[in-house]
Amino acid sequence: MSARLMKKVLNEQHHLQQHVSEEEEEDNDSEPITRSSINPFDLLNDQDSEPENQENELASSHETLVSYDDKEESSSLKPTAEVSTSNPKLKKKKKKKTKDNAVAANKTADDKELDLILEDLSLNVNSSAEQPVSAKDKIKSVKQQATSVLKVDPKYLNAENELRRIFGSKVMKSFESSNQASSSRQMRGVRGRVHYNLRKSVLVTPSDNWLRCDDSLSMEFLEMKNGLNYFRYVHSPSYSQSQRAFEAAKAINDINGIASILQHRPYHIDSLLTMAEYFAVLGEQPMSADAIARCLYALECAWHPMFNPLQGSCQLKFKHDTNKPIFAALFTHMKNLNRRGCHRSALEVCKLLLSLDSDDPMGAIFSIDYFALRAEEYAWLEKFSEEYKSDNSIWLFPNFSYSLAICRFYLEREACKDDGMNTEKSSSSDLMKQALMLHPSVIKKLVAKVPLKDRTWTDILNHAFFRSDQTGIPSLDHLINIYVERNYLIWRLPDLQKLLSGAAKTVIETLESNKSEVKDWACVRKEAFSSEKNEYGHLLVSDFSDSLSSIPRENLQQFMGVPRMMEDGMQDENQFANLPGNGHVPRGVANRNALAVLFESMLPWVTYEDREDGEPNDIQHDEHRQDNQ
Repeated sequence: MSARLMKKVLNEQHHLQQHVSEEEEEDNDSEPITRSSINPFDLLNDQDSEPENQENELASSHETLVSYDDKEESSSLKPTAEVSTSNPKLKKKKKKKTKDNAVAANKTADDKELDLILEDLSLNVNSSAEQPVSAKDKIKSVKQQATSVLKVDPKYLNAENELRRIFGSKVMKSFESSNQASSSRQMRGVRGRVHYNLRKSVLVTPSDNWLRCDDSLSMEFLEMKNGLNYFRYVHSPSYSQSQRAFEAAKAINDINGIASILQHRPYHIDSLLTMAEYFAVLGEQPMSADAIARCLYALECAWHPMFNPLQGSCQLKFKHDTNKPIFAALFTHMKNLNRRGCHRSALEVCKLLLSLDSDDPMGAIFSIDYFALRAEEYAWLEKFSEEYKSDNSIWLFPNFSYSLAICRFYLEREACKDDGMNTEKSSSSDLMKQALMLHPSVIKKLVAKVPLKDRTWTDILNHAFFRSDQTGIPSLDHLINIYVERNYLIWRLPDLQKLLSGAAKTVIETLESNKSEVKDWACVRKEAFSSEKNEYGHLLVSDFSDSLSSIPRENLQQFMGVPRMMEDGMQDENQFANLPGNGHVPRGVANRNALAVLFESMLPWVTYEDREDGEPNDIQHDEHRQDNQ
């Protein structure tokens, strides 16, 4: 018997049993349950298309089905012969009620057992509230709150995803297709590179033309303290050799020597950072961004298995020299994302940068409010100001004193749309007035930087309280310069200008009636910021600017000397050839300018591999043809 016929017979038998049981429940019949006299094998008589050789299979399968029927019949006759004559709906309700009672009884039994276990272990729920909280527990809870607010959402780290949300997937697809078409035209007649299957990364998306990353850079676990895991990058002997060559080239300002390092070790971090700065000065922003992306990819490939920085519980202290490059790379990557308009991605990178070292060596705290406002993450910014380091002194910084007022302004707008207002918190006008009283010199610098040319601002600056743009405190003046350079674009919105001017007029009216407040706020500034030295002098104002400064190529020729790094850092290029994972130096590259080769190596349609038959590659052929001409 075929499997199809067997399945059909079993399904038919199952439907007949269900039909009989439903009729018995409706009629309330008290007679014993009997099986139907219909022989399901009669259906086989209608299958004339089956061959005659299936008779033997029918005989054997008949015995199997008879035993199957006997089992089901015995199981159906197990209940008593008498069936209750009550309403079937009531019967179902009773069954459901008894089932619920059984479940409730099981729950109460489980709860009792759990209570007994808790009593045995002396772990009562209220015991934690009765016991005093130690200082260590307080510090631990404070750090847990700080880390929770700095958790990074990996889906927002991808700039391409944010661009799709901004411009739409159709625009991005057309843009990508146009780029692919242009690159395919440039690749005609040129032998392409070998494409590697690169590992996926969180920080950046590796390009197809990148090389594999070797294991010369790694990370080690140092210790666990107060719920935080501390790590440090480690250099292998071959990587340390390249690092010494880099230091030798850097000492004599030999950009060409640094470029030659990248020919043999394409993921040398310090060399990539140096070349990224060099490309940025030349105005080659795509090349600079590509170098930073390669740098971040190599740094991520070296992560320890326990290193999970997206949760905010891992620390890479800046005091270790091997950890410093990741801070510079993340800071530059954050600025590149901001220039592309990917403010939410820049915010996530800024959170990651701030969470890696609690001392904040790069000054990420002075940019995070700007990216939060540009990404319209107003609720998160208020939460961050309340929970980060669990003190309320963060609003004393110029950037947060003004940004929190702007944040409250937009939250009030959203609350008006939702017909709900939070009266517990201060209004945006009160917060802006407080910011002006604390940092009055900001308004004059904003008027000059934005610029604001209405007569209203002239009248405001004529008042003695807003006349000066200096506070006399070096640290505070430096932070105000950073704030104005970083956030002045926000103040070009008319609504915020109206909020600022209204608060400034209110401050002037208040000072006319009560001049003692000026001295009070001056005391707050002196206590909050040191007046002896500039504590934030290591943070350059230009690092927080979106403007790009470029130098003509003619002025950079002095840095492109002959590769003298071989004399100071390495004896010969065979030492590069012995480095693991790098291979030999191509013969067509050895006598060329290293910086020119590095420029071309970042183009996906260029290759430097020599032909096996001894013929020159495409680049060499082009050069030879130009020389003959």
